[in-house]
Amino acid sequence: MQRAAKCALRLDLSRAFCPSSVRNCPAINKVNDTVLCRRYSVLPPPRDKEEKAMLDSMLRVDHAGEYGANRIYAGQMAVLGRTQTGPLIQHMWDQEKMHLEKFDEILGEHRVRPTLLLPLWNIAGFALGACTALLGKEGAMACTVAVEESISEHYNSQIRTLMETDPERYTELLQLIKEFRDDEIEHHDTGLEHDAESVPGYFLLKTAIQAGCKAAIYISQRI
Repeated sequence: MQRAAKCALRLDLSRAFCPSSVRNCPAINKVNDTVLCRRYSVLPPPRDKEEKAMLDSMLRVDHAGEYGANRIYAGQMAVLGRTQTGPLIQHMWDQEKMHLEKFDEILGEHRVRPTLLLPLWNIAGFALGACTALLGKEGAMACTVAVEESISEHYNSQIRTLMETDPERYTELLQLIKEFRDDEIEHHDTGLEHDAESVPGYFLLKTAIQAGCKAAIYISQRI
């Protein structure tokens, strides 16, 4: 009701202060219809059960991924927080906190159930971050490269799906995912710049971590 009232107020103001020639402009009317009176922030109201299931699955796995990333950085900070690498890890963690906060908000707003495996991702994420950090800065950065590459590829897959489905309908969601994807790519590149590839067994470690990430993505989409 409040949103509807605000929408009506905006339209009344536009009538009061805009000339009739402007009010009758199709472009202005389109703005009134699609922007000023939009009743949702990121997600459009689902048209059917299939669309709701698709969006719920996307949001559930994205929330799980950001939750896991937060726990990984928490584990890294527990080991390396007081070293010279601490501020760098903290910066990336702060960005992940913002991602998780946004997905928490969206899940609550749209009544989407998070994955039932959050307690497992809590422990596994922290353990992965702490164990790789015990290998030193290079180990932590190798973990960051592996995880962030997996997450950015997953976001790219979602972007392709939404673009092929209806890019105009999912404008806000696409913008959000692209923004978060760009942050993950930045973290990936930061890891490479800080000697990730110099850790012994880098490719084996990266392959193992990414296999775990793929499994976590698959499970979180469904449970």
